[in-house]
Amino acid sequence: MIDHTSIFNISNQQEFEALALKVFKFQFENNRVYRSFCDLLYIHSSDVKNIHQIPFLPIQFFKTHNVVSSNNIIKTTFTSSGTTGSVTSKHHVTNLEIYKTSFTKGFESFYGSIEDYTILALLPSYLERKGSSLIYMVEAMISKSSYKESGFYLNNISELKNALTTLDSQGRKVLLIGVSFALLDLVETFQFNLKNTIVMETGGMKGRRKELIRDELHKILKLGFGVKTIHSEYGMTELLSQAYSKGNGLFNCPNWMRVLTRDTEDALSIQPKEKTGGINIIDLANMNSCSFIATQDLGKVYKNGSFEVIGRFDSSDIRGCNLMVI
Repeated sequence: MIDHTSIFNISNQQEFEALALKVFKFQFENNRVYRSFCDLLYIHSSDVKNIHQIPFLPIQFFKTHNVVSSNNIIKTTFTSSGTTGSVTSKHHVTNLEIYKTSFTKGFESFYGSIEDYTILALLPSYLERKGSSLIYMVEAMISKSSYKESGFYLNNISELKNALTTLDSQGRKVLLIGVSFALLDLVETFQFNLKNTIVMETGGMKGRRKELIRDELHKILKLGFGVKTIHSEYGMTELLSQAYSKGNGLFNCPNWMRVLTRDTEDALSIQPKEKTGGINIIDLANMNSCSFIATQDLGKVYKNGSFEVIGRFDSSDIRGCNLMVI
């Protein structure tokens, strides 16, 4: 068994790769779904010497199988959003403390202490269903905030407008986190000139609006909120970690998460950096499910480790906390 606290103490690439290989061997032995997948590929844990040789489980398995690497009791199950009648992903979580530590340390590594922010959440499509990992994260962040004004907004956008305007004018550090369609609805109703507010979109039109490319979405939001940059959060039901962008659509990962790209014609082949391909994610916080996931997103990883999301595979459904199709 691997001590989960060790993943949050990673300080360099060498430590990351060493622990990733340990997690791979653990999941190979303890995750029946992942082991079956590796067996189908004729890959044994003894064959894997570096992270580029690790098989990445297609994300669709979270829709059809129980992807778990632990015999412990399942504490909660996060589910993806989906259209009526569609099959949703299920992420069974046996240790919620790992998730809490991951999203807290992850956010604070980029933005500083959560306590210092007034957090205003505009996530109507997530609030209207059960099992959202994003809602769980934001609820916890709101509870950590030192300010009583922090909270969720659903249809009361006039109250949100007043809160944003008042708090921003007081010089507060404000985080407005919202799903894309709701942020667009807000700036179509009200015009802002914010000086102290981070506007962060979580992606997704949720079928409420036409999908926009990221640049077009951000241009509209920057004008509407009167800000220079739009921040973004990249996460999904199947992960327990998030990457963040402070602008221009370039995301960075916390120390226990990495993004690679695979060849679109050869799913087992990891590409060099700066080539567009399918996004593979190593999320060591997923140690009790599967840490090695082949997503349906297309992207590019740069030499400094940052990455951008360019679109999605044509055959994939648009869902969850993902960015726009091009």
